[in-house]
This record gives sequence, structure tokens and C-alpha cells, in this order.
Amino acid sequence: MNLKNIHNIFFVGIGGIGMSAIARYFAANGKNVAGYDKTATPITEALQKVGIDIHFEDAVKNIPISFLDKEKTLVVYTPAIPKKHTELNYFFNSDFTVLKRAEILGRITENTFCLGVAGTHGKTTTSSILGHIMQPSLATSFLGGIAENYNSNLILGEDKISVVEADEFDRSFLQLSPNIACVTSMDADHLDIYGEAEELQNSFREFASKVSETLIVAKGLPLNGLTYSVDEDADYKAFNLKIETGKYVFDVKTPSSEIKNIEFNLPGKHNVMNALAALAMADVYGVSLEKIKEQLKTFKGVQRRFSYRIKSDDLVLIDDYAHHPTEINAVENSVREMYPREKVLAVFQPHLYSRTKDFVDDFAAALSKFDAVILLDIYPARELPIKGVTSQWLLEKITTKNKMVSTKVDLIKNIQKSSTKIITMLGAGDIGMLINDVVISLEKAQKI
Repeated sequence: MNLKNIHNIFFVGIGGIGMSAIARYFAANGKNVAGYDKTATPITEALQKVGIDIHFEDAVKNIPISFLDKEKTLVVYTPAIPKKHTELNYFFNSDFTVLKRAEILGRITENTFCLGVAGTHGKTTTSSILGHIMQPSLATSFLGGIAENYNSNLILGEDKISVVEADEFDRSFLQLSPNIACVTSMDADHLDIYGEAEELQNSFREFASKVSETLIVAKGLPLNGLTYSVDEDADYKAFNLKIETGKYVFDVKTPSSEIKNIEFNLPGKHNVMNALAALAMADVYGVSLEKIKEQLKTFKGVQRRFSYRIKSDDLVLIDDYAHHPTEINAVENSVREMYPREKVLAVFQPHLYSRTKDFVDDFAAALSKFDAVILLDIYPARELPIKGVTSQWLLEKITTKNKMVSTKVDLIKNIQKSSTKIITMLGAGDIGMLINDVVISLEKAQKI
């Protein structure tokens, strides 16, 4: 299949964060783009504003007539789409060319110099930092989050170099052919797909074997490559960390050089690790350390990655995508670092019944570190309920005394009852859609 000969590209599940980046890419390159998604979101609204036709009812009649020509139309879908989806099955049964999201991303990047960022945690922030370093116009970056500097999950640049978030879900990253890659972490996750943690690690090993030039790994991971670490000996080492006026300042030693007083505005040592991974990849590619330092100073972050939605003397509200115990621990550590004397409320929406079941004790331990906890019901995404796996079950394992399960309807009221100054809203489900109403209500109550 030659992408140059494709006129129309139809996305089934176009509102997904990874899907929407690819849709933006094709629209920017002059293709006719349309798609389906279950519900309207800020992502789909942004796509519609650039001229992409999107509908929200699963019916063949809603597919634009020009996209029914199978000789000129490519169909891209996400594995999150149900197998009984009417439109997707129509395309399969009518012999259209149908590719998974990972497959089309592999096709787009196979003829580029590809920098791939993999890991169960940190890959979105790391790839966004790397995409920013590789600007202006040096690379096209496909991200798994909305980079604040660009208000987009796609950073358009030259088509000879690509920065790609290499997603381990459904073994998607095995479709890529990276020249330079990093692995940030290999914690157990997606066990609904892999079954056992060892199978997930095997998948990362297979990804590592596909790297044609240089692999960079967080120190301690069971992979062979250049290592990076904070305050530990490694090929790339960040040290002399200081916090000055709300930002990190640190030095970095590389295999051949050293650079001092790098400024970086994201909180948490895990984000210093992310910045260090991006620095290492850019350095291996050949970007000067001074240029890297300059870009790190201006990186603004990724939406829903420790994003301040309210930041006043009386109240702080932080929005974060954290949906794994390791990520929740990272948020808690960052909050304590920034606000060591304040009480903190965690509002958490568990994501997937299987993930909650697999890591329930780890979730309970992470959430018990907060001074107060409000749980929403489990967000099912692609799953059916598992008997006995509920937010109430998780709540009973949390040792924090000030804890409760809340409905979405009562969430604002229950948050307002809390006396904590610092509020974190955590999760990968539709909690991100609730936060705007929470912000409006809290600002009105506080008269911020």
C-alpha cells in the first residue's frame, strides 16, 4: 500500500489521543479525513475545527459517500473499538484496506529516522519533551497527550525524522522500526492483554531488539543499552538537583561531556528522569547540549500531567492522568515536595476492572498516603464488570480514615466538604471531562 495513492482516510475511534494525532497528520498533508467516535469531546471538537467530518452514531449511513470507494479509502481503527461495531465490520466485510492504529503509524514512520519512546510510565511526557527539543521543524512528533507548548498531540515538522510514543498496549510498539529508542519503565500493567508480567517484559525485550542504532534505558531495567539516572552513576546522570523559585535546576553528565544549570519547570524527580531520557535521545541523535538546555527551559508540560487548574494562596487543584499505582505514587511524591506542610485530597477514578483487580493492594497503599480520598466508580472502558471488583472494595483496603466513594453527581459537593488545601484529581477515564465543572464551582466558592 502506497500512502501517496490514498485519497480518503476514515478513522473508527477518531477521538482517541493516539488516533487523533494521526488524523491531524493526514489532514495537514492534504488527505480527506473523516471518522466516528462514541461521544463528542474537546479532542473531536478540535478536529472538527480543522475541517474533519466526525459523526457519533454507529451506522453505515453516516459514512460520507466519498469514503465508500474502497479503492481510494484507507480505514484505521483502534483496538478499543468493540468487535461488534457496525461500521468497522462493514469495512472488513466489504474488503476495504483496514489497519490498526499501530500499523498505520508504523507505515508513516518506516521511511523516517524514528525516535521511539517506550515505557509503562513516563512515555507521554518524555516524548513530548523530546518533540519540543527537536523543534523548530526538525521532526514530526506523534504524542499520547496534548503538549502545552503546541496545544496539540501532533508537532508538525520535517517528514524525514519522527518522534513516536511507542505504546505497549496490544503490543502496538512492535509495529515500529526505531533507530533510537528509550525505555522509561517496565512495571506490570495491561495484564488483561499480557496475562503475566513476564510476558510484558518479553514484549519490551522484543521492542528493544528492533532498535537499529541506540537503545537508552532507565538504570536498573533488565535491558542492554545506555543508561540514565538521577544521582546514580550512569551513562547519563543528572545531579546537583536544586529547587529554585518553583523549578528544578540541575547538572548533567553525558558519556562525553557535561552541562550545568539546566532549568526545568515540571515538578517531581520522575519528571527530571523524563527530561534526562529526552536529553539522552537528542544528544545521541546529535542535537547540541546548549540547544537541549534552551528547549528544556521553555517546555511547559503536557495536559493532565500534574496540570495546575487552580493555583492560589488558598487552594490548589491539580489534574493528572495517573491510573497505575506507580503513577499515583509519583503524583503524591511531587505534591509533598511542592507542598510539604499541607493536607492533600486525592479524587481517584479507577480505570478498568482488570487493572483494579490486579493491583488493588498497590492502589490501596498508594492512595493511603493521601490525607483524604474520594473514589469514583470504576471506569470500564473496553471491559465488562468483574464480580466483586468495585470502588467500595478498594476503599475498604485504604487505611486513610477520611475516605468515601462518591457518585459523579455528588462529586463537587463532596469535594467542597473537604478542608484540604491541595486537591488532586487522578485517572484515565472520564474524570478529565468532570474537572472543568469542578474548577468553576471551586473558583466560585473561593471567589478566585
